[in-house]
Amino acid sequence: MNNRHFLWIPILVGAFAVLWIVPLVGLLLTSLRPPGDITQGWWRLDNFSLTLDAWRSVWTKYPLASAFWTSFKLTALSTLGTMLLTPAAAYAFQFLSFPGRRLILIVIVNAFVLPQQVVIIPLFTLWRDIGLIDSLWSCVIPFVGMSFAWSVFLVKNFLEDFPKELIEAAKVDGCTPLGTFWYVVLPNALTPIAAVGILQFLWCWNSMLLPMLYLRSELPLTVLLARVAGSFEPNLDQQSVAAIITMAVPLAIFITFQRYFTAGASSRTGGKE
Repeated sequence: MNNRHFLWIPILVGAFAVLWIVPLVGLLLTSLRPPGDITQGWWRLDNFSLTLDAWRSVWTKYPLASAFWTSFKLTALSTLGTMLLTPAAAYAFQFLSFPGRRLILIVIVNAFVLPQQVVIIPLFTLWRDIGLIDSLWSCVIPFVGMSFAWSVFLVKNFLEDFPKELIEAAKVDGCTPLGTFWYVVLPNALTPIAAVGILQFLWCWNSMLLPMLYLRSELPLTVLLARVAGSFEPNLDQQSVAAIITMAVPLAIFITFQRYFTAGASSRTGGKE
């Protein structure tokens, strides 16, 4: 078939790439241009000038370093907890038999339809009563718990194609269910676990609602970003700086580990990855 029939594919992909890149370029230029130039449009080239005043102002007025560290701790704990608990739960639902297995799985999966806003008030009351307000655990626990709805479903779907012969061979060799999980299933399920970790990292890093409600002294970057906006002026240049700093880490994580999103289709043979 003539390759000219497929010329529309790179054109379409290029158009989507431009649509994705233009806002990033605008965000960067907004952070580097004086406020007077921004009001006329960041894309205008007449009287074009660049300045680092917004970057200096944000860095001196707001505790970016401590907010970055808070975001990292919050996201790392939530991601690590999900990556440790999700494969164990998926293995139990797929390969072990216990009373109420299907019912529990249905309840977990149906949590997809539960909006995050529904649990805000009950959680706030619970955390206040047990003294967890202004603690990172007040956000880590719901982050991990609410991620089970999709993470267990994702890993369990991967394990449905896992070779049953390997499980039976482990039983014949005398492996306990825990040993089978640790030595057979876990080493061969790194692809979905890594995908879960990336998605959980992106979600927790960009989350603002729960940290804004439950944290007081330690604020992550997303909450700090909301406070950069002025009461009587938009501060678009400073907001752009805060947005760039906030999205730099998840963007780097996604670009570095994006291959895990496409590796699942070719790694379901049971061979060690």
